[in-house]
Amino acid sequence: MQRTFGRFSPAALIVCCLVALVSAFFIPLLPTAAVTGPFADFSGTWSGTGTVRTGGNAPERIRCNANYRQRGSSQHEVDLQLRCASDSYNFDLAGQFTADEHNEITGQWTERSRNTGGTAIGRANGERLDVHVESGGFAADLVMVTRNRRQSVTIDSQGGGQTVKASISLSRN
Repeated sequence: MQRTFGRFSPAALIVCCLVALVSAFFIPLLPTAAVTGPFADFSGTWSGTGTVRTGGNAPERIRCNANYRQRGSSQHEVDLQLRCASDSYNFDLAGQFTADEHNEITGQWTERSRNTGGTAIGRANGERLDVHVESGGFAADLVMVTRNRRQSVTIDSQGGGQTVKASISLSRN
């Protein structure tokens, strides 16, 4: 007596399972959603205003332009340039930053108007980046929060005999 499962024999069920198993390897996989990196919303040119305070001086209005260019397609690498000027103070910051799979940031930076540069380390957490930059005799902390077409940047630096604090609001052009 041959045992059946419903209308199918055990041999028919085995053949059916094998066909399903083999077919699974030949069905193209659907593309997964692209994983976005911490610099996903950065690309492009930005401009805005803010304030800068040097030493114990009163805050001054500052005008800024930024340009961000992603390297590669992973949104984990970015080149940046941030230029700002007030009536008595200016800076020209350029950098190349990379984030790993844990959103730990490393990179290099230069400040062209003062002919200095160094390393950068930090962390991305959602729309916020916390980056510490330093070189011999200089250190600064940058916090960047990017939401859609707006970005806020705060800079707190010490070195070269001067303390500088800046708060900037940028909009994508």
